[in-house]
Amino acid sequence: MGEGELKLWFESALLPGGWARGVRVTGCDSIIGSIEAGVDPAGDDECHAVAVPGLPNLHSHGFQRAIAGLTERRGPTADSFWTWRELMYRFVERIDPDQLEAVTALAFVEMLEAGFTRVGEFHYLHQDLSGVPFADPGELAGRVAAAAAETGIALTLLPTFYAHGGFGGSEPSARQRRFVTDLARFARIVEASRKAAGSLTGAIVGVAPHSLRAVTPEELTAVVALAAGGPIHIHVAEQMREVEECVAWCGRHPIERLFELTEVDDGWCLVHATHATGGELERIAAAGAVVGLCPMTEASLGDGVFPALEFRALGGRLGIGTDSNVLLDAGAELRALEYSQRLTRRARNVLAADAGHSTGRSLFDAALAGGTQALGGAAAGDAEAVGLTARAAFDLVSLDASHPALIERRDDEILDSWIFAAGRDVIDCVWRAGEKVVSGGRHRRRAAIIARYRRAMKALLA
Repeated sequence: MGEGELKLWFESALLPGGWARGVRVTGCDSIIGSIEAGVDPAGDDECHAVAVPGLPNLHSHGFQRAIAGLTERRGPTADSFWTWRELMYRFVERIDPDQLEAVTALAFVEMLEAGFTRVGEFHYLHQDLSGVPFADPGELAGRVAAAAAETGIALTLLPTFYAHGGFGGSEPSARQRRFVTDLARFARIVEASRKAAGSLTGAIVGVAPHSLRAVTPEELTAVVALAAGGPIHIHVAEQMREVEECVAWCGRHPIERLFELTEVDDGWCLVHATHATGGELERIAAAGAVVGLCPMTEASLGDGVFPALEFRALGGRLGIGTDSNVLLDAGAELRALEYSQRLTRRARNVLAADAGHSTGRSLFDAALAGGTQALGGAAAGDAEAVGLTARAAFDLVSLDASHPALIERRDDEILDSWIFAAGRDVIDCVWRAGEKVVSGGRHRRRAAIIARYRRAMKALLA
């Protein structure tokens, strides 16, 4: 944060207890020290209009930002997640460490400009272009950490174990060679990831067994043991083909099988869970795990629609992620979540907490709490560590009250109008760990990072 105390004053701010007027936020050493409401600005306060907590992005593959827009051409057969995956594999075969860092840095810049202040990077590229391990097991994890250091985003790094090409321990394909590793080497990758993230303010390291397709039951147990108290993320039940293949393998649906194999608790994030059954929803909710939804990627890939209303009725916890990073916009992810429910149910304001409640506020609160829990920022139910409150991370976003969508909006109308009537240009400034990394909607290193990204893309697409 630099020397001295940071003092910000806002006309209104969303605090854990609700909206407040005349709010001063002070702090130092990356932590909020105090919050006062109902006060006038002091002479040394930096003044802004509206403050909200920064949102967590609980699921990202940063390097995939480079292929956004390059997979929108119909193939000779029906396109699906599986045909998209083949195109992604072709790209993976070309990207080198410098290019991966450049693409990831751009993704992180755009996340910050869109209102995300922490990212869960589900990191599964571990080997070199030919599939040979680097001398440093953490070479590519270190590139992700370097991108986070340059941009200032808070990082939850999730080194990912990937060993097989399908259920039952089948051999991986040649195109998966940059992902595949064994348990001994993966343990070294996790150790190297912790070292790479060690110098970053507020960094957290967990683990991610990629999916039940990619790990055997025995490997799952070993990977979970490496979490050492950090978060555990897994892709599960994203595609109907995945569900059908899992049933053919073991006679169980993927989430049901996961609960048979390991103890799922509030340290887990089940990414997608699109095709969860009613009984599986009950088990996830009872365990206190978070379901990580990536609405724009799930729409892009034709995954299906998660039964969010039923899950929320069970007390289930949700967060949002950007996954393939096809478009980085926190408000748009929340809007896509709600709109997917409206389209399938032919109803409006589906995920509003109750009659008379704001849908935008309900979505925002759920994503903040669920995402913070999933990325290791707070234990389940620990409200004191979430949002704009003393002792929490000094991560906040100011909104541009002069934006047409926000004119004369008050309290929850601000969130409704941001999510349903505006774009990412409503974001004014972003502070991460007390450092202003975005001002006037633009990241402070945007120009340099885009220049490096441009060089990487010219080489990759030549």
